[in-house]
Amino acid sequence: MDSTALLLASALSAGTVLAIASLGLLINEKAGIVNLGAEGMMLCAAIAGFATVVHTGNTWLGFAAGMAAGAFLAAIFGGLVIWLNTNQYATGLALTLFGGGFSAFAGINYVQEKLPEQATYPIPYLADIPFIGMALFRQHPMVYIAMAITAGLIWFLYRTRTGLVLRSVGESPESAHALGYPVRRIRLAAVVAGGALCGLAGAYVSVVYTPLWVEGLIAGKGWIALALTTFATWRPARVLLGAYLFGGVTMLQFHLQGLGVDVPPQFLSMLPYLATIVVLVLISRNPLWIRINMPTSIGKPFHPGA
Repeated sequence: MDSTALLLASALSAGTVLAIASLGLLINEKAGIVNLGAEGMMLCAAIAGFATVVHTGNTWLGFAAGMAAGAFLAAIFGGLVIWLNTNQYATGLALTLFGGGFSAFAGINYVQEKLPEQATYPIPYLADIPFIGMALFRQHPMVYIAMAITAGLIWFLYRTRTGLVLRSVGESPESAHALGYPVRRIRLAAVVAGGALCGLAGAYVSVVYTPLWVEGLIAGKGWIALALTTFATWRPARVLLGAYLFGGVTMLQFHLQGLGVDVPPQFLSMLPYLATIVVLVLISRNPLWIRINMPTSIGKPFHPGA
């Protein structure tokens, strides 16, 4: 029972990284922008957050630094693809390459650094409930914040006028422009907000999830988050559930190793990526389902004067 509860608890923690980053990318794609630079933004945010906590000892300042780093890089990406009309896919890949190189360079002096001991956040009374308390109510606050962000995004996208405008920009930017909405500014705001969430996810990795810094710390989580938006068919609640599913697959490898299961570690390490490929293959078997849910103008440039 205890080992199962620990597996569930670790799955929630691992899934939180993917959930926050995927929700940020979902905001981008709802506005019609595809950002393949999630991995690079998360890496830069990870070192920014880690360095901030090393120098200040404040975890929340580390999260703020990660969000600022992610938002800054996303703003540069947005300026290039929205105003200068560069190719979204090539620019996103360039951002990932830049983030990988820059984070490795900036983090050279932090490889051996250690963070202050992490505080624990058990919820009084609930944390003492057998099994459920260990699995659900001894998490870092960011786990619950990810759930709150999901609920808030559902309300924003489907219950507010601003959310409707954002979705209309992703569906038909020409129609939104004809109605007088500043399409490019709306898209930039969505890109910056998405970058801030990717930055928050990156900082969470280096500050809480694996409190250390090594080159390539994100280890493909940005790419899994990108695939997760398609897996969830651009729905926030499905993003959260899918993130926990992938988080569980990720942590299963360590759980099986702890139980002494005789499986090659290389096979266990590739489980999250194998699961991603399998899910995408299954989804691609029904292109109509994707087409119905996918924002119509996703990945397409918009020229106001055209």
